[in-house]
Amino acid sequence: FRRSTMTLTDCYPSYADETHKIYRQKLEELTNLQCTCSTAISKQRKRLKDLRYSLSKCSKTCDEKELEVITDIKSQIKEKASVFFDMEAYLPKRNGLYLNLVLGNVNVTLLSNQAKFAYKDEYEKFKLYMTIILMFGAITCLFFLNYRVTDEIFNFLLVWYYCTLTIRESILMSNGSRIKGWWVSHHYVSTFLSGVMLTWPEGPMYQMFRSQFLAFSIYQSFVQFLQYYYQSGCLYRLRTLGERNQLDLTVEGFQSWMWRGLTFLLPFLFFGHFWQLYNSVTLFRLGGREDCKEWQVFMLALTFLVLFLGNSLTTLKVVHQKFQKNQEKLL
Repeated sequence: FRRSTMTLTDCYPSYADETHKIYRQKLEELTNLQCTCSTAISKQRKRLKDLRYSLSKCSKTCDEKELEVITDIKSQIKEKASVFFDMEAYLPKRNGLYLNLVLGNVNVTLLSNQAKFAYKDEYEKFKLYMTIILMFGAITCLFFLNYRVTDEIFNFLLVWYYCTLTIRESILMSNGSRIKGWWVSHHYVSTFLSGVMLTWPEGPMYQMFRSQFLAFSIYQSFVQFLQYYYQSGCLYRLRTLGERNQLDLTVEGFQSWMWRGLTFLLPFLFFGHFWQLYNSVTLFRLGGREDCKEWQVFMLALTFLVLFLGNSLTTLKVVHQKFQKNQEKLL
């Protein structure tokens, strides 16, 4: 009878309950520490901003020696801002406007280096696999399946792919990735372009541009495939040497750290950029025809022109900056 009245806890002491209690306590301590660190960083940023403003006012009335001291302090402020950026990569923060619209006010900060690297590697693999899928999809639509349905599936896949990239990149930037500039905007513009292609109705104008667009998609996927393997090799070498951040990503363009492959990669990139210009010119010509009634033609022409200008100017800027740095080193 005494055995029948015994509870499960009497027979097997619940170590899980005690461990979970400790875990909850540590979690509360972690949350409090996060709030304390975030508050301290915010106060420090405000003080540095006030100090920078005061230095700017003083620099107008100071002599050369004082100006040198002010310049040195300003450089230290920049270094401190970079340190704060690295610290905030491990603290919860408010999402940007885009992530708030897509995900809501959800904390997307990954707290451990292992989690950050795993998410970054998954992002790179996702880009590689989707590049291969999109290449074969464009080849199938161009050479085997000339149907509007298959074209719509391909265009929808493009929209989904670029939308997913923008979300994943925003999460990576929240976790300390330093991707910025045009290469952030590039995927938003590409998402818009793919969406317009998806809404373009069947007709003579669409058929006139269809083959050119699919051929461009095949070439673009091929170049992105080359870029992935080349850039991933460059990043691996530079991370090993400690010259690049562990969360740096491969991008659809040319970066300063890719300089060793200049003669190999740049011709492919510039050919793709000028193909975007060729697409824009073709669409502008189609839009000028009397039988052209679709608004998508002009919008696509404008979007391809924006992509051409953004890609080519950014690449030329990086090349020019690299040439200048090399000349300064020689001097």
